[in-house]
Amino acid sequence: MLIDNRGLRIRYAPHRYERREKSLKVGLDWVMGERVRGGAAGICWLAMAMVRGLAGLVLGVCAAAAAGQVTTGSGAFETHASQGFPVVSVVDAGTIAGREVQLDSGGKLLPWPVGEDTGFSYSDYFLSQWTIDWDQYQRQRLQYFYCCFDFDRTTYEMTPDKNWANSTGYLRAMSEGFVERLYPYTGDARTVEYLENFFDYEMAHGLTPADYAYASVPYASGNPGSAKYTGWSNHGEDFIEPHVVGEDGYAYLRLYEMTGKTKYLREAILCAEALVKNFKKGDAANSPWPYRCHGKDGSLKEGKGMFPYSANVVEPIMLFDELIRLKQGDMAEYARVRAGAWDWLMAYPMKNNVWVGYFEDVPGSMEDMNNVIPLELARYLLLHPEKDPLWREHARALMEWVKTTPRWPKYLVHGALVTTEQGSGGKDFCCNLPGECCDSHSARLASVEAFYFAMTGDAAYKEAAYRTYNWVTYWQGLPGKAHAPFSNQWWFTDEFADGPRRMMDAFWAVPEWAPGDESHLLGSSSVVTKMRYGAGSVTWSTFDMGSSDVLRLNFLPETVSVGGRAVARVRDVKALKGDGYWFDDVTRVMRVVHAGSRDVDVEGVGPAVPRVITFDDPHVAAGIKLVGQYPSGVVDWGEGGWEISVPGGKFATFNLKLVKVEGGEFSFYAPRVFAGIDVYNGGDRETSVAVASEGMNAVTVVVKPGELRRVRTGWVLASSRVKVSVANGEGVRFDNLAWGMP
Repeated sequence: MLIDNRGLRIRYAPHRYERREKSLKVGLDWVMGERVRGGAAGICWLAMAMVRGLAGLVLGVCAAAAAGQVTTGSGAFETHASQGFPVVSVVDAGTIAGREVQLDSGGKLLPWPVGEDTGFSYSDYFLSQWTIDWDQYQRQRLQYFYCCFDFDRTTYEMTPDKNWANSTGYLRAMSEGFVERLYPYTGDARTVEYLENFFDYEMAHGLTPADYAYASVPYASGNPGSAKYTGWSNHGEDFIEPHVVGEDGYAYLRLYEMTGKTKYLREAILCAEALVKNFKKGDAANSPWPYRCHGKDGSLKEGKGMFPYSANVVEPIMLFDELIRLKQGDMAEYARVRAGAWDWLMAYPMKNNVWVGYFEDVPGSMEDMNNVIPLELARYLLLHPEKDPLWREHARALMEWVKTTPRWPKYLVHGALVTTEQGSGGKDFCCNLPGECCDSHSARLASVEAFYFAMTGDAAYKEAAYRTYNWVTYWQGLPGKAHAPFSNQWWFTDEFADGPRRMMDAFWAVPEWAPGDESHLLGSSSVVTKMRYGAGSVTWSTFDMGSSDVLRLNFLPETVSVGGRAVARVRDVKALKGDGYWFDDVTRVMRVVHAGSRDVDVEGVGPAVPRVITFDDPHVAAGIKLVGQYPSGVVDWGEGGWEISVPGGKFATFNLKLVKVEGGEFSFYAPRVFAGIDVYNGGDRETSVAVASEGMNAVTVVVKPGELRRVRTGWVLASSRVKVSVANGEGVRFDNLAWGMP
């Protein structure tokens, strides 16, 4: 029981809670205008408004209020955890993460920021998160030393949370999964640079000594701000989490496939060897590897966080699978241990649903179950059906368990099912109501449902995935009126690695969701090692000789070559095998299979691929007027006619505004093709925006209040100076300036 200095008493769950007292802020204005169905849920929203800023307090009040357990008396709330809460509640709030909901004609949730453009909105989510990752890499590198951060709601500058465990191991694993998808989608080599540096830091500062029982493997956590990782001291000293050794080891292996650098392969093999050395058969109370143990001898003694059970054995299994496939390391031992881990998984968690033992900051418990382990297992089964003859039944059972378990509450938000993170006994849960957290966990659920549709054709799962993914899009960037999961924390794992990688699964599973006016490689059965986009061309290489790849193009392909040899188009996608491709002329979705070479080239006639100025790279503080070149050698903004603006409206990251609302101009450092810019109208009147340049046809667009539009000029010739004229320009903002070479 926690008692604050004003007498508010509540029960709280221990996950991700900072024991910090803050004054209560009565904020009834935060609740006004929200449409919440059901009195209990309404009480919860009210309670959250009154105690926002008190992380654990919000948690307990929500859990109890959802069950109708909040009572008032003597000016205080008191909750009792004896009854539990509804498994699914309808919470049709007017905002998500502080952003106004967008609905279709049937009242169902559409994506944000452009409800009618799924591709734009979904990609805007993960590209915004990447923008923040890259900005941090260029500046503070907070994710190296801290799990989470707060940010100033006026300047949007970030400050680290110095009180909570640094999530070291599985943040890197999640980041690898993100970049493994992001690099082929964008062709941006900076994504791989970012990832390599992140892993190199762990290899230098976060591995166990070579003479330990778990030798030369990554620690799962570190103390906040510590440059060296040895585990979070709240759990004990010098400990590791074997399931994270598997998860991080698999990420090292995939990074080796991306880069060809054998240091990452060696580290993956060391992780596998440690798991083999310390494997035990397991039973109902003891998993093949403990949840948390001392790295030196593998023991559970001396340390309140040590615990013998984690159901998360699919991560070590994935590491063994991939090493065996690549014929690396002691394959016989890997196969033996892999079989033992699989047998245990099928004999216990798959039968009794004891899905506990994942998060780096949670005490060991057989009660505190989570959605990560069963959903990641379901995803594995759907991507590798050859590993389990019952993959369909098992994957469906895992999804349905997550959606129906009483361990934690779920919410229907305008038809989108939102899942929270974890819970114990139907009484305590993490984390908050759907306006405050859990985008990554809902993205994971949507990902598995999308893959289930892709594998089975069951359209109900596609619809469910679509609505939940739509909810996730509202979390892109740093929504100024929300936080996740507690207090004012924003987690690098959840918002900037895990959520984005699972959003990217959407395009792989359902490629027609991807942007229709751009070309992207959306998914591959192999790691992509090289990626290049050109005018009417896409060229890539895969690590494996044989691969199956899916794209969406903004042009019609004329030739497809594998290893320099043109291959044939098939009319029936089911006939696709060997070297060949299938293409849908309507959706422009392409599927390519290749077995004769790693190198694929698609050629046609299409528009040039623009470069984009995001106004986040390099970072310039809000309120600064641009003078001269930005970025250097690209655009000259003159003498202060443009100003950097904070995220707001339908722009999730830093953007640009005019100092004089009627217009302004800019010049290219050398003649360039101005392809266009995104325009948002935050005013209350319709606005028109015109762009003009000497020798070009002027382009004018009308933007309604609250509307975000992507303006494309169609210009193909280079120019030096561009003039922008705006009518009714109060509240107009600009972002993502697109330009190309002549």
